[in-house]
Amino acid sequence: MWLPKFRCSQIVMIVRPRPTAWGLLFILRGSVIPHIAAKVAVIVALSCVVAWLHARQWFAPGHLNAVPFSLFGLALSVFLGFRNNVCYDRWWEARKQWAELSAQCRSLARETAAVLSGAADAPRQARIVRRLIGFNHALVARLRGGDPLTAARPWLPDDESMALAGHRNVPDAILRAVTGDLHEGGPQRRYGEVVYQGLQQRVLACAQVQAACERIKTTPTPFAYSLLLHRTAWLFCLLLPFGLVGTLGPLTPLAVAFVAYTFFGLDALGDELEEPFGLAENDLPLAALARDLEIDLLEGLGAHPLPAPLLPRGYVLT
Repeated sequence: MWLPKFRCSQIVMIVRPRPTAWGLLFILRGSVIPHIAAKVAVIVALSCVVAWLHARQWFAPGHLNAVPFSLFGLALSVFLGFRNNVCYDRWWEARKQWAELSAQCRSLARETAAVLSGAADAPRQARIVRRLIGFNHALVARLRGGDPLTAARPWLPDDESMALAGHRNVPDAILRAVTGDLHEGGPQRRYGEVVYQGLQQRVLACAQVQAACERIKTTPTPFAYSLLLHRTAWLFCLLLPFGLVGTLGPLTPLAVAFVAYTFFGLDALGDELEEPFGLAENDLPLAALARDLEIDLLEGLGAHPLPAPLLPRGYVLT
């Protein structure tokens, strides 16, 4: 059987063995350091200036000390932790939805293979399976801002691809075609009403997964909340050197660097997890998940050779 070829070049997820405690200190791939290095450098530079002015006795902190900054930092860490929990819930919900989609597609392919087992029904069953594969690739493209029709075209008949050219929602149109295939085989022809309704429930579940993924993509966390945390983190890190220099002196830049790395890092990590379908290194590997499902469905059709699963490159899974 002819199998289309795909090119996947988006970097989206880190997959690597657990490094040693010492190795964790020097890992950059998957770290937020490249995203926050400029911010931390600005804060450290300011801290160096403040420490130098204090050493030259050109700046005296007076009664300013680290106590108010401790309370301020505690409140900021609580809010950052709450936001990161919300963002991780979005990431995990997206992963559960994609697992549900894989389960429903496998079940639909398996059940149609059982009820459309005759020689006359084999082309229809193969067409349903190929449309399910096209639906998955189209949904990946839709969630990542690509062209769903281009992603699904290798799995669809030429006339159907041309008919879908003007559709705004290509994945939904593919599911409608699957429904048409199921209706063509029943409910009063190849299988009864109960079986037909069960198969339709599988299609409905796929549509519900698409709707849930679109809800996650189009409903971000409130912008005002993220903006408040961004500004507060910046304000805290900019003022912190003035509160620590009287106590730490020349060690102020080192202490401030650790604090800035923590707060800016949590903020950046929340930004990545907030968009689970994006292209950041810690987002979901949708292309790899879609390829795994593609292999399973083609194997059920008896297709050979099967496409190879997508493997991590440099600990990065697409």
